[in-house]
Amino acid sequence: MQQKSFNSGEDKKKWATAALHVLIWLIVFLIPYIFSADIERGRHREEPGRQSFLYLNTALNCFWVVLFYVNVSILLPRLVYKRKTGLYVLTLLGFFCMMILADDLFFHLFISNRPFSLLNSAKHNFIPFVFTLAVSAAYKAIADKTAADIFIREKQSENLKTELSFLRSQISPHFLFNVMNNIVALVRLKSDELEPTVVKLSSLMQYMLYETDEERVLLKSEVEYLHNYIDLQKQRFGPELNMNTGFDIREDWHTIEPMLLIPFVENAFKHGTGLIEHPQIDINLKVADNHLHFEVKNKYKESKSIKDKTSGIGLANVKRRLELLYPSTHVLTIDRQDDWFMIYLHLTLK
Repeated sequence: MQQKSFNSGEDKKKWATAALHVLIWLIVFLIPYIFSADIERGRHREEPGRQSFLYLNTALNCFWVVLFYVNVSILLPRLVYKRKTGLYVLTLLGFFCMMILADDLFFHLFISNRPFSLLNSAKHNFIPFVFTLAVSAAYKAIADKTAADIFIREKQSENLKTELSFLRSQISPHFLFNVMNNIVALVRLKSDELEPTVVKLSSLMQYMLYETDEERVLLKSEVEYLHNYIDLQKQRFGPELNMNTGFDIREDWHTIEPMLLIPFVENAFKHGTGLIEHPQIDINLKVADNHLHFEVKNKYKESKSIKDKTSGIGLANVKRRLELLYPSTHVLTIDRQDDWFMIYLHLTLK
């Protein structure tokens, strides 16, 4: 369906371009007749031979049309672009001579009471000849620049999609590794929470596998994902972790980039637990008036130990994703005060 829609859009664009060309040339052909009619209204009788010259001018206009498109489609790309300037000049001289011959032919066809002058024909047609070449060269330059800009935008779009896909692939395995560790711990403890945990994991996997491939997901789906993740972590740490959450969502029908919020929460659990005495994590999410306010706070302790390879990947990735997807509609603040690590995200939802 997307390919069919794309082809339909391309066809409409081609037809619109063709219609515009036809309209412009139609105006060029009709202008002499319009001005001639205005002039004749101010005269009592028509000047002999005027109509014949209008027919001659129309016939020559056909030559200018051919010259325009030959120059755009053949001469410029095959000669000028390949630096064959001498051959290009010789070709134009040949076209000019052909135009003089065509003028001679049409002159004898439409006008019989005057002799044909080669010099007058060359003088009369030189300016339109040069003007047609100049306009066609300008048209070709603009068309090439437009095509180059479109190509660059498409390339940047593809690069953006590739980079975002890579960033997501870095986040998902790390998160899955942590969840699987939780499951292993519950199995060893033979906990009654194992079954609901597996159900929540199934929901998480479904979200990660089937919904995160979309450019946008519903905000309520992302929030449900957060809820399940937090519940799994609370089961893992139990009462030793002081966990405070607040979700005030008045508008859950907005869309958001998938897996955008979870790295902040994942980072809080990773660095706000472990060897920290009395660990505490506060998570607050508020959505109203098309604005998302997200705050994550956790106690932390500076450590001089060597960090593991995945340390910092989540936050670095989400920063990059915010820069790519919400370049001017987000504010991300990361701060450390006393024993607290705080992240605040303000996002204008589309």
